[in-house]
Order: sequence, then structure tokens, then C-alpha cells
Amino acid sequence: MEPIFLLIIFFGGLLVLLAIGFPVAFSLASLATVFSYWLWGGTAGFFTIISTDYGKLTEFIIIAIPLFIFMAGTLQHTGIADDLYELIYRFMGALRGGLGMGTIIICAIFAAMAGISTVATAAMGLIALPSMLERKYDKNLAIGSVCAGGALGILIPPSIIMILYGVEAGVSIGKLFIGGIIPGILLAILFILYIGIRSWLQPELAPGSSIKFTSKEKIVAMRNVILPFLLITLVLGVIYTGVCTPTEAAGIGAFGALLCALMKGKLNWPNLKETFQMTVRINAMVCWIMISAGAFSKMVAVSGLGDWICESVGAVPVSRWVILAFIQFIFLILGMFLDPAGIILITTPIFVPIIMNLGFDPLWFGILFIINMEMAYITPPFGFNLFIMRGVVPPEISMGDIYRSIIPFVGIQALCLLLIILFPGLATWLPAQMVK
Repeated sequence: MEPIFLLIIFFGGLLVLLAIGFPVAFSLASLATVFSYWLWGGTAGFFTIISTDYGKLTEFIIIAIPLFIFMAGTLQHTGIADDLYELIYRFMGALRGGLGMGTIIICAIFAAMAGISTVATAAMGLIALPSMLERKYDKNLAIGSVCAGGALGILIPPSIIMILYGVEAGVSIGKLFIGGIIPGILLAILFILYIGIRSWLQPELAPGSSIKFTSKEKIVAMRNVILPFLLITLVLGVIYTGVCTPTEAAGIGAFGALLCALMKGKLNWPNLKETFQMTVRINAMVCWIMISAGAFSKMVAVSGLGDWICESVGAVPVSRWVILAFIQFIFLILGMFLDPAGIILITTPIFVPIIMNLGFDPLWFGILFIINMEMAYITPPFGFNLFIMRGVVPPEISMGDIYRSIIPFVGIQALCLLLIILFPGLATWLPAQMVK
């Protein structure tokens, strides 16, 4: 069959399944299975898919996913969110916009501990948002700070989305982790600058607290977060120096999180049970995603569809930068309707070969993809963080308020994306310095 007809039939079927509410992972796996039987007949295609998925799910790097999830869940139960917020409140509460800027800092720290955005968004929505609203912060600025800050969880390492992209694109997970550090810090700084400048220009939007804290009280607050900071430094440090692989670093992180919980007196059966349940639930979802990705990638490769798309795009008489910009636009649109994991399933087998054929670095492209997926977490109508925020805000705040609150932050994310495109070294310099 001609590749163009195969493309139309396959993606037409995918759109139909998604339109009727079928999960992305199961949609792709079902289509890949049906098409493999149709194209090659018999059961040969099934054995090919099964062997591919088995090989993918037994890769050593995959063990890092449940370990990082367990690390995040364990730290969540240590009360670190409350400790961090108290620290920021004592140091920055008196500044105009200090709590908003502090929320971004806390979310960035949470990102380095969790690897998923939902943890920081839910925690700060329950802790920081009521405090800001109580102190007469503008509701749009307060909500936007929490939503945007929470999305940093997939850019600042360790990141579950980075692991999925790295596995599918064949890019070093460790280099992806390190490559996300500078862009993640840059984006957090841009958020902080926006909140600080706007609070300075419009003081009524984010008044400072009148409560003052002594140096001793500030130091006491710092003691409560020393252990998590040391753990973050250790996990990222052993990856950067080449002492450990990301999987081994995840094991260190999980064990370190247990020690933190033990020293905080939070290592008990109810907390462990809830952490185990969260780990199994999220890891099972990731495994289904990887099974579907393996089936889809194999179908695209064996059918010749991927090569045909790559050659067709390469033959288009436009600059490669135009093609890159168009791909980023596609990511933006998909992000409004699909979750990032689903977008990885659909696009990576198609776009990464195109990018490599055009001479772009797949690691740099991966960072661009992650930033775009950050935008997906807070872009209407189906941004994950928007719905999480809806579940924790006071009843008088509407979904429309939440949608309006993220507009300037989406613009800042787009600015960061543009900066990484214009200055690729922001994403590639640090990984190039890693110890081999």
C-alpha cells in the first residue's frame, strides 16, 4: 500500500478513537496491532511487537521511573512542602510579590525532588494559594504563579517525561537531565522577574507582609530543609560526574528519601502504603504508555511510513528552521488536547528522524519538546495543572479565572522556548561538560 494512504488510514483511525474517548495508549496499541496483522498477515507481526515491547520494558533505565516516583512520594509525606513554604515566607514574605516569587522557587525545588508536575501544583495550591489570597494578592497572579511554577516539574531534572522521551528517541537520559537544568533555572528566573516587576509597578496586586522575622527564626527554618537539599545535590551530582547512571542515582534518591522520612519521624506504614500505591499506579500507566509506544514505533518503522514522511519533509523547499517552527506549533496545538506522554507516543517516531535528517541535535530538540509540554500543562482547554488547580481553589474562583491567570505565564514559556532555539548552548553546553 502507498505510504500516503497508510498515513491517512492510520491517523484517521487514531482521530476516531480519540474522539470517542478511547485512551491514547490503548488507541495506538490497538491500531498498531490491527495494522501489523493487516500488512503482514498471520501472527508474525504480533511476535514482532511483543519482542519489541519486551526489550523496551526490560531496559535498565526503566527502573529509574518507579524509583523516582517513590522518591517523590516519600518526600511528599515528610512535610517538605510546609517547611519550604515557611522558609520562603520568613525570608521573602515582606517583599512585594515575595510569596509569589517564593512559590516559584519552591516549585523549582519540588521539581528537582519529584519529576512530575502534579505534586508541586497540588501542594502549593493547598499551602501557598490560601496564604496569598489571605494577604490580598491578586487572584490571577496567585493562581498563575502556582500553575506555572508547578509545571517546572517536567523540565528540571529528574523528569519522568524526559525518561520517556529519551527512551523513545534513543537520547541519553543523563544528558537530558543535565540539559534541563539551565533552561529550567532560566524559566524560573523569568517567572520570578515577571512577578517581581509587576508587583513593583502595581503594588496593590501583591502587598508585602508586615510580619518581621529575626535572623535566628530564619536559620531555624533553614534547618528543616537541609536534608532534601543535600539529597537533590547528591542525586544530580552523581549523574553529572558520571559516578552513577540515572537508574543508580534514582536508587540513591529513593533510599535517601526514606532516610529523610525516618529522621523527620514520618516513616510509618500509612505513609509508606500511600507512597507504594502512588508508585504502582503511576508506573503502571507509564508501562502501558511504553508498550503502546513500542508497538507504534515498530509499525511506523517496518511499514516504511517513517522513512517516507522523513523524505517528504526533507524535500519541501523551505528552511529547516521553518520546519522546526512548524513542529513546535504542532506540539503547541497537540498540548491543548493531549497529555505529554500521549504526544510522545504519537510524535517521537515521526519527528525525531526528521529532526536528525535536518541536522538538528535530538538532545536539544528534546529540551524544546519538554518546554513545549510545560506549556501543555497550563494551556486550555485540557491542561493538567488547570484541572488540579480547579480542585484546590476556593469555590468563588471559576475555571475562567484559572484560564485568565495563566496567559502571561504561557507567554513567558514561549519566550523561554524562543531563547533556547536562538541559543542552543543553553541546553547543550552543560551536558557537553559531563564526565564521560
